[in-house]
Amino acid sequence: MRETNMLKNPLQLRLEKLASWQQVTFMACLCERMYPNYAMFCDHTQYAEPNIYRQVLDTIWEYLTVKNAKINFERQLEKLEEIIPATEAFDTYAVYPAIDACEALSSILHCLLDKEIMLDTTLQISSISVGTVAQLEEVQSEQQITNENQKENPAINVEWDVQWAIFRPLKEAKEHDVALIRDLRDELREEGISNIGVQLSK
Repeated sequence: MRETNMLKNPLQLRLEKLASWQQVTFMACLCERMYPNYAMFCDHTQYAEPNIYRQVLDTIWEYLTVKNAKINFERQLEKLEEIIPATEAFDTYAVYPAIDACEALSSILHCLLDKEIMLDTTLQISSISVGTVAQLEEVQSEQQITNENQKENPAINVEWDVQWAIFRPLKEAKEHDVALIRDLRDELREEGISNIGVQLSK
């Protein structure tokens, strides 16, 4: 199903200039935005308890905001792998955004275990998030989205705009800014709207 082109944006060139804490925050923000997709899938299918995803993501926020936090990321990865759905087991489109959300969160955990893949993972999660949007748009419009025509698609433009909006305050931070990290997290949680417009029930 995931045949969507890898869409490009000038943002991706700038992500490499961020420090590792900024890159992890950027990735966690995108996972925060993908969480409603996973939660909706679980609610509709009774597949798993969505709070497990929430708890795993919360350990990444804890890593970012609590000095000397001791977190076993291998254990978190094991917990996450137990709740990743398989496409062939479900006859619903919602499984695809749910898998994307899990893939993104799994990728952060892998890069926290191997810091050398940090930049590649940041770029990958940026692509996964815009890919979720593009795939849904392609299914709905029956038209392929490419680098050449992506600017004509409002949903893709919104996704890139949000990624830029997360990037800009991070880029301006001179040091590991815990208050900024919490602000970004809380704003996305409060909004509770995913990259494809799924809203968490309050």
